[in-house]
Amino acid sequence: MSSMSPPVWGERALAAPRSCLSLPRLRCPSCRKDMSSFESGSQWTCAGCDFVIRKEKGILRALQPNRERYFQQFIRDYETVRAREGRGSVSPEYYLSLPDKDLTGCNSWQWQIRARTFHCLERRILPAIERAHPLGCDLLDIGAGNCWFSCRMALRGHRPVAVDLLDNDWDGLGAARHYLSRLPSSFPRFVAEMDSLPFATGQFDIVVFNASFHYSVDYFVTLTEALRCLRRPGFVILADSPLYAREESGQAMLAEKRAAFQRQFGFSSDSIPSREYLTKASLEELQRRLPLRWKMVTPWYGLQWAMRPWKARLLRQREPSRFHLIYSEVLE
Repeated sequence: MSSMSPPVWGERALAAPRSCLSLPRLRCPSCRKDMSSFESGSQWTCAGCDFVIRKEKGILRALQPNRERYFQQFIRDYETVRAREGRGSVSPEYYLSLPDKDLTGCNSWQWQIRARTFHCLERRILPAIERAHPLGCDLLDIGAGNCWFSCRMALRGHRPVAVDLLDNDWDGLGAARHYLSRLPSSFPRFVAEMDSLPFATGQFDIVVFNASFHYSVDYFVTLTEALRCLRRPGFVILADSPLYAREESGQAMLAEKRAAFQRQFGFSSDSIPSREYLTKASLEELQRRLPLRWKMVTPWYGLQWAMRPWKARLLRQREPSRFHLIYSEVLE
């Protein structure tokens, strides 16, 4: 390990590798003032409005109290579903094996999708980005969950920052402790919302929504905030969000999902109005309104997955969701 001091975030000229543990410059999610100069112990206080970002158990909490209340039911419902699905483990090996293996066997088919998406990203998108950043990228992992993606990016020499609403030790940001045996230090983790990120402008080379973008309530607002945090040139990547050709197919999926949740869990999991899916039209609209030029890469998920649209037509069912790697280089 080098004894050099880590570079300042946001300064590309200082591109020497920094510790995963060093923090980005902070911005108050309430009044939007810079907070980086007001550190005191394990908390950062905004000079403009006295909002405090606190560090608890290694995780920085950057949700305003009113937003904590807003998300409370969503988090409760989400954790209930995830627990019933058998997410998480007491074994570090479970986390260290992701996404390639689900050692619990409870959600193997989903992890197979995640693994194929990830390895497609490794083959088709990351090489060009990494050639342009030989000393690694500053990467924002939005919707990080148990942080497996941030860990894999850190192992590739990048500097991830993980963001999620969940901080529990089995399926949320707290699960990152299991990766420490493979990393020299942990990476920064923030409890924050994707529409009000606690980071100063222009600090990241890549913003990744890993199976999380469809939880947005307003795609334009969410992407505008992500673009604010992005350096130029930079990349936005949307992975594993369901995509439909037609709006009515997404609406039908949503009705089926909520009915199934009501039967299985006793609630429909709609406490916040998440969009839940993408359409080609919604992507085109975002491209018209924002400095984005979407490209798509389709991972190979196997013959059975590829045959799903044909099977749906034969059975006169709604079109099934498709997963793509959707990305854009951002130059403006």
